[in-house]
Amino acid sequence: MKKNHSKIDRRNFLKTVWAAGLSSVLGSAQTKADANEPNTTDADSPEKQQKLKYPQMPRRKLGKTGVEVPCLALGGGLNYIDNQIILEKALDLGVSYWDTAHWYAKGTSELGIGEYLARNPDIRKELFIATKASGARKAPTPEAVVEGVEERLQTSLKRMNTEYIDLYFGVHMIAEPAELTSQLKDWANSAKQRKLIRFFGVSTHENMAKCLAGAAKLDWIDAIMTTYNFRLMQDREVEASVEACYKAGIGLIAMKAQGHGQKVPWLERQSEFETEEDKKLVKHFLQKGFTAGQAKIKVILQDKRFTCVCAGMENIGLLTSNVAAVLDKTELTRSDLEALKTYAEATCSGYCAGCSDICDSAQQGRTYVSDIMRYLMYYNAYGERDRARHLFSEIPSEARKKLLSTDYSFAEARCPQHLPIGRLIAEAASRLGCCV
Repeated sequence: MKKNHSKIDRRNFLKTVWAAGLSSVLGSAQTKADANEPNTTDADSPEKQQKLKYPQMPRRKLGKTGVEVPCLALGGGLNYIDNQIILEKALDLGVSYWDTAHWYAKGTSELGIGEYLARNPDIRKELFIATKASGARKAPTPEAVVEGVEERLQTSLKRMNTEYIDLYFGVHMIAEPAELTSQLKDWANSAKQRKLIRFFGVSTHENMAKCLAGAAKLDWIDAIMTTYNFRLMQDREVEASVEACYKAGIGLIAMKAQGHGQKVPWLERQSEFETEEDKKLVKHFLQKGFTAGQAKIKVILQDKRFTCVCAGMENIGLLTSNVAAVLDKTELTRSDLEALKTYAEATCSGYCAGCSDICDSAQQGRTYVSDIMRYLMYYNAYGERDRARHLFSEIPSEARKKLLSTDYSFAEARCPQHLPIGRLIAEAASRLGCCV
């Protein structure tokens, strides 16, 4: 049977990567992705082509910016001071879009990138670097928010040994469109004029439909990083807001692509996969030649409205697996899409869709439910226990003291995902360290 040579063989690709050995595959930075202005390189020269050992990452335009970036971005929640090899390997495979944030890995994510650039200064022109003004949005006034954004930008520039940031998310984890103030617009224009940033964007984990729809009405938002996955694409409001942003020329970057839910404590883990639904999904896609995790990336990139998927890749195996998924040209079929939809519906009670407005209105006040669900997901699904505990500790102490005494039945009744909120809050209190 003849193979289609227009697509990358996933198995052979992964075999090539590992057979080459870490010393040769990861030991040099010669294989780099090409980039658009101002990151231009002589990519078409014979010398450059001879150095390309692996297929390079496909690229797409980032909305109205016109700049092309890789379809896969390296999520920077890792301590890159101790994981320089991940940065090196990402470049070898054309993953030259690096995403980080002011508070990721307690600052060691940005510091690690800075260490890499200090040793390889010529690499900067080949990279597309994004970072975020973590925590600045919590300031009490718009003026104070802008001051915090400026302070964090200056810190990020110093940490990463760079004179500019390609994409700066001036609002990290926006929850309401009202956070996009005129003061912030003026600051974004100023930062561009000072050549400290090339593009301005925001990221959102909650109330995504409302935040995206609000941003689509503005003409100064270049890009949005939003939670988006096979689960949320079933939501009509989310889909409508994605379309609005796309038509407005806003570059869309998907994060939380795997759609991880909660591993609830009353379900004992009996095998590698918790439920029959998990087993069915894994079996379905393994028969197609790729994993369920790879399929979850492919289904997003099959939507041309999205520029790329940003994924946390804390080891070489996950990096190469995700790269192989993007390089593969096989399109998911209708039956594949139906398998993902069926799985999403069957497992929705374990996934928080970030619609914090619903919880807050049901409980008549700020509940932090959406935040706590995300922190618990970091702890359970990502294994990022220190990060989860740290974020949980930043919830005001008075709010934490009330968590276990609060009746969540109203929020549970209104939750579109039918989450057992009370039980999950109790689990978070136990695992993340609630003050009661």
